[in-house]
Amino acid sequence: MAVKNVGKADRDDRGYALLREHYLIERELADKLRAANREERRHLYRSVYNELFERVPLHPGLIRKGSTEDTKIAVSSQLRFLRRFLRKDQTFLELGPGDCALSFAVAPMVQKVYAVDVSSTIAENPATPANFELIISDGCAIDVPPNSVDLVYSNQLLEHLHPDDALEQLQNVYRVLKPGGKYVCITPNRLNGPHDISRNFTDTATGFHLREYTVGEGSGLFYRAGFSRVSAFFGVKGRFFRLSISVFKSFETMLEMLPSALRKLVANNLPCRLFLPVRLVATR
Repeated sequence: MAVKNVGKADRDDRGYALLREHYLIERELADKLRAANREERRHLYRSVYNELFERVPLHPGLIRKGSTEDTKIAVSSQLRFLRRFLRKDQTFLELGPGDCALSFAVAPMVQKVYAVDVSSTIAENPATPANFELIISDGCAIDVPPNSVDLVYSNQLLEHLHPDDALEQLQNVYRVLKPGGKYVCITPNRLNGPHDISRNFTDTATGFHLREYTVGEGSGLFYRAGFSRVSAFFGVKGRFFRLSISVFKSFETMLEMLPSALRKLVANNLPCRLFLPVRLVATR
């Protein structure tokens, strides 16, 4: 489901006409998800993403799939944070793996890898590791045995879920994790968004980012799903530091009080920008 935006891969060099065409198609499809009921969404997640990739052949996710350099940058950036949680005896599960490059890179480091997505279009690759398994989902279900996974990871996924489905998916993550297992979740912060294709055209997310979150909102959702502990991290030049959720919430509350234009100006510049990617680690 998710399309990774890291490093060079975050650049979109298409001209205005192609960007606008992509935006209009994505907004049209996203509006179908927003308007659909729970049962309709179970079929729509897969179909709208497949349709997007068919109708937008120059989608950055499809282009980056063929770029070895961009893929290497994206994977390296994610592993700098994720590596501290990996162990050789683990079962690892990635939600919304996109082209599965990260899952493939993790495979030699763990015992078993599951990748769960709503579409196989980006992930199609004949050279898959022996301990890797791709599972197609309806957007909420995670079809692996309960209490069988040590570490769940997602990057740029939570914001793609309909708000009514986010809690259900988190409860499913909780179900598949072993006691003491962790979910590492990275999602963009709405305070310096939007972060989807609509950032070129609107002040709020209207594409496939159905809802963007703050650290405070995201951590609250994790606790509602049953997780016993939630931590938050910020990063500086590839080094990551844990901070109390309350510190992030205080910072976000102050930003929220600013007028919209000033908030975005402040939030998108250093040092504030360092605190805004939502990096949550939840423990079952």
